[in-house]
Amino acid sequence: MHILLLALVALGLLAALLGMLSRKTENNEPEVVQADAASCATCNGEDERCEQECMLEAAVKAIEYYDDEELDQYRGRPSDGYTDSEAEEFADVLYTMKPEEVKGWNRSLILRQINLPNQLKDEVIMMMKE
Repeated sequence: MHILLLALVALGLLAALLGMLSRKTENNEPEVVQADAASCATCNGEDERCEQECMLEAAVKAIEYYDDEELDQYRGRPSDGYTDSEAEEFADVLYTMKPEEVKGWNRSLILRQINLPNQLKDEVIMMMKE
């Protein structure tokens, strides 16, 4: 009987010791997983916050031109106000750039207050999604 009582006390002490050791190694604060911060180079249009932050970032930087300074003459023109020959000027710039540059070019136009002609919007959107 004394042996059984002694074994129970020893087992209780062992359990208490293991409990104290686990509390010391355990962090009571929940582990916070930090998401990788997306850069403007990796924005793909799915995260609206990323797009907004990139637009704000681009607004304070110097405007990047894509060898398209002649398009500045269309500043403030509505998208549906372009003739086919004027839209062709935009198309000439669009077709000479790499597909990965299209999103940056579109941002450049927005910051320069140049509306993209309706004739090219579908194609630009398609190229930006690729």
